[in-house]
Amino acid sequence: MTFSIVARSADGKALGVAVASKFLGVGAAVPAGLADVGAVATQSYANLAYRPQALALLGTGSSATATVAALLAGDEGPVEQRQVGVVGVSGPGASFTGDQCHDWAGGVSGDGYAIQGNMLAGPAVVGDMEKAWLNGTEPRLAYRLLAALTAGDRAGGDRRGRQSAALYVVAKGLGYGGTSDVWVDLRVDDHADPVGELARLLEMHSLYFEFPDPATLLPLTGALADEVASRLAALGHVGPSLAETLASWAGIENLEMRIVDGHIDPLVLRQLRAA
Repeated sequence: MTFSIVARSADGKALGVAVASKFLGVGAAVPAGLADVGAVATQSYANLAYRPQALALLGTGSSATATVAALLAGDEGPVEQRQVGVVGVSGPGASFTGDQCHDWAGGVSGDGYAIQGNMLAGPAVVGDMEKAWLNGTEPRLAYRLLAALTAGDRAGGDRRGRQSAALYVVAKGLGYGGTSDVWVDLRVDDHADPVGELARLLEMHSLYFEFPDPATLLPLTGALADEVASRLAALGHVGPSLAETLASWAGIENLEMRIVDGHIDPLVLRQLRAA
């Protein structure tokens, strides 16, 4: 009783899942992904074993289509009530909808994506999600996935109503501090507007946990350096050097991912000016 999109970024480096449902904590059950391997969404009387099984199969070089076929063949449960979407590091995604899933139920797939839903307001939910995905130009996969999920939500989404949503994206070395492959892992477990809340959380996530865009960095010299030092001092932060003082303040504000020696991220500067 869920709608989801499983997809790969245009450059092939990121893989992820966006999902929403009238179901408590949908993010705990539906999505899974592994950098440089693939991503999967299991839903509608979900078989949670599909998650590690799909990633293991994709890791051997199995295509998304072959992976879905293998999952179904090895499932001794009610396959006709299940739904699953899979995408790998190359080629088309694959989606399966059992013929006993609650209406409206169905899915579509194409190069690098699979979209599926059941107990939906109608086929426009999946159709609008696909249009949003195909028309998307945002290079960051999380935002493109969210745009598709938002389109499905606006088309009526789960016909029972709204409750939870989640976003899960993996990419090699793009997790916190560069020490993890989990780029985005956000869940809204119980909320009147879960997709809208997910969008708010993603903006916060980008601020706190993404590396800065090198093209936007400002040299920390001259008048700008004087301003930054003055603002830090006014906040009670004085250290042996401006770089160390800024880094210390940024750590307190959870902005440490955006510190670059000799420069300042405009987003960090904005936060400092607002402090």
